[in-house]
Amino acid sequence: MILVGNQRGGGKQLALHLLKEENDHVQVHEIRGFVAQDLRGALNEAYAVSRGTRCKQYLFSLSLNPPSSAVVETADFEAAIARIENELGLDGQPRAIVFHEKEGRRHAHAVWSRIKTDDMKAVQLSYTKKTLMGMARELFLEHGWTMPRGLVQSDAGDPRNFSLAEWQQAKRQGKDPRAIKAALQDAWAISDAKTSFIHALEERGYRLAKGDRRSFVALDMHGEVCALPKWIGVRTKAVRQRLSDEDDLPDVAATKAKIAEEMQEAMQRHKGQLLSDLQPYNSQLHKQRRAMVHRHRATRQKLIETIEHRKWQEARIRQSRFRSGLKGLWDWARGETKRIQHRNEREAAACALRDREELDASIFAQLAERRRLVDMRAELAREFASRRREIRDDIRAYGQLRDHPAFADRRRPTR
Repeated sequence: MILVGNQRGGGKQLALHLLKEENDHVQVHEIRGFVAQDLRGALNEAYAVSRGTRCKQYLFSLSLNPPSSAVVETADFEAAIARIENELGLDGQPRAIVFHEKEGRRHAHAVWSRIKTDDMKAVQLSYTKKTLMGMARELFLEHGWTMPRGLVQSDAGDPRNFSLAEWQQAKRQGKDPRAIKAALQDAWAISDAKTSFIHALEERGYRLAKGDRRSFVALDMHGEVCALPKWIGVRTKAVRQRLSDEDDLPDVAATKAKIAEEMQEAMQRHKGQLLSDLQPYNSQLHKQRRAMVHRHRATRQKLIETIEHRKWQEARIRQSRFRSGLKGLWDWARGETKRIQHRNEREAAACALRDREELDASIFAQLAERRRLVDMRAELAREFASRRREIRDDIRAYGQLRDHPAFADRRRPTR
C-alpha cells in the first residue's frame, strides 16, 4: 500500500479533516494512550502535552492507501501500522486510527503523538520518506499486489528516464487515399458546372480554391490541399473547361482561414453539446451514489447494533457461569473458578474475532458494490475526457490555422 507520512502540528485542523463528512463512511477505529476517548479530544490532548516542550510538529500523521482493487482486512491494516510504528521508533506512543471509505475504496489514517511524557521530549524522526518507501515495497510484495513504477524504481518518474515511445506524442491519423479519391471523383461525376461542383464538394467536406501553383485544388476540413486533376484523374484542360476560370475563387490561404473560423464555431457547439449530454448521466450516478451511501450507513449501523447486543448477551452468559455464595467459594477453592475464567477468555477472544470478521465481510461487500458504481463513473469520465480532449485539440488546431502569419495579410479586407 502507498504510505504517506509527515510530521505536523495543528491537531484541531487534522481532527476536523479526518472526520469530514465528504467520505462515504468515517470510522474512528482506535484511540490508544490518550485520556480522551474521542479524536478531537485526543489530538487536543497531544497539543496540550506538547506545550511543555519546544516541539511545534508534535504529531506524526500517516495515510495507508492500498490498491483500489485490493480487499484489505482490518487486521492487515493494524499489522502494517504496528510494523511502521516499530520501524519509526513510535512504539508505545499515544495513537489514533481512523478508517475512511470513499468511491469504493477503503484507506486508513494513523496519527501518533511524538511527545514522550517520561522525559518530555519528541521522538526523533529521520529519513521517514525513505523508510516508508521501503515499507511500502515490502507490503506490495507480501500481498502480491502490482507495484507502481514509482516504487519499483525511485527515479522512474523522472522525464529524463522516459523511453522514446513514452516521450513521443500521438501522430495525426492519416486519411485513406482511396476514400479521398472516391469523394472527389464522385463530386466530379455528378456535377456539370462550377456551382454544382462546389456544392457537391461541400457536401463531402471539401472546399474549392485557387491553387498557388495549380489551377484548381480542393481543401478538406483540416486544410489539406489536393490537386483536382491528379485526384479525379482528368487533365487540367478538362477541369478548366468545366469550371471555367479559377481567378474568381479564393486562394488557399483565405480558404484555410475560412475553414478554420467555421470549424472553430462548430467545435464550440460540439463542446457545449458534450457538456449537456454528460449532465443527466452524471446527475443519475450522483443520485445512485447518495442512495447507496445512505443504505450502506443504515445497514452498517444496524449490524454494529446487532453485534453490540449480541456481545452483551454473550458476556452475561459467561458471567452467569460463576456461582455466588458458598458455592462460589467452593468453586474457587477447587480451582473451578480459574477454569471458568480461562474458558470465558477464550470464548470472548473467539467472539471478538467473529464480530470483526463479520463486520469486515459487510464492509468488503459494500466496497465492492461501491466500486462498481465508481467504475461506471470512471468509464463515463474517461469517455468524456477523451471526447473533450479531441474537441479541444481540434479547436486549438483550427485556431493556429486561422491565426497563422502566412494567412493574416491575405485575410485583411482591401480598401
